[in-house]
Amino acid sequence: MPSNVKVLLVDDNPMVLEMLRHELHEITHVTTAADGADALLKIVDEVPDLLICDYDMPGMNGRQLLEKIKSRSTTAKVPIILMASKVDISEKLKMLQDAVEDFVEKPFFVRETVAHIKKSIDKIALEKLAREAPGESTLRGNLAQMNCMDLLQSLEMGRKSCSLVLTRNGDRCELFFAEGQINHAVFGALKGDEAVYKVLTWTGGNFTIDFSGSSSQQTTTRSTQGLLMEGLRLLDESNRDSEANVSA
Repeated sequence: MPSNVKVLLVDDNPMVLEMLRHELHEITHVTTAADGADALLKIVDEVPDLLICDYDMPGMNGRQLLEKIKSRSTTAKVPIILMASKVDISEKLKMLQDAVEDFVEKPFFVRETVAHIKKSIDKIALEKLAREAPGESTLRGNLAQMNCMDLLQSLEMGRKSCSLVLTRNGDRCELFFAEGQINHAVFGALKGDEAVYKVLTWTGGNFTIDFSGSSSQQTTTRSTQGLLMEGLRLLDESNRDSEANVSA
């Protein structure tokens, strides 16, 4: 299911533009523009939730477009991902690091790049849901919209402090975050790392985020990213063992 994030994708190379649009439209709502001037007109008409823009374009390049967007009060807070060569990022765009959401290095593999961009889309989707529930400290959703792995990454990237309750078919897991890091987790009799690993593959069920929730307990032994990576490693190991048993 596509997220609630509106993305404007800008690139003067029609092949790159179409390849990225084709992959991104599966996960979000995408509008395209073939140059900076066209993009600026579309941004004025409808402000996107995220701008993904090539840097090296004729006429108005990505940096000039960024400067125009940041100079307007109505668009100054739009997150921007700039696509550029490694040389341009290190030599011409390094000073923009604080002004952009992220950089994507060209040339790239499309699917790997889309997977990388999706992390920003998920974080923005979560922030957008929170904004649409003003005055409420609790946010509810379902894991069909954003699976557990994406949800945890979004809370980490957003450096959120909160409690997160995941429920599915009678199972319940409660996790506590401090500045994006999981410090405590409980799943039945399991606590800490093992509790987190139990829910990483959940793609169905519901979640409740309480931004006033907290815990002083420290039961986890890894960073949020470390827990995700170790959980994926254990899952991969389990899948290989299952395939070996079937072959035997």
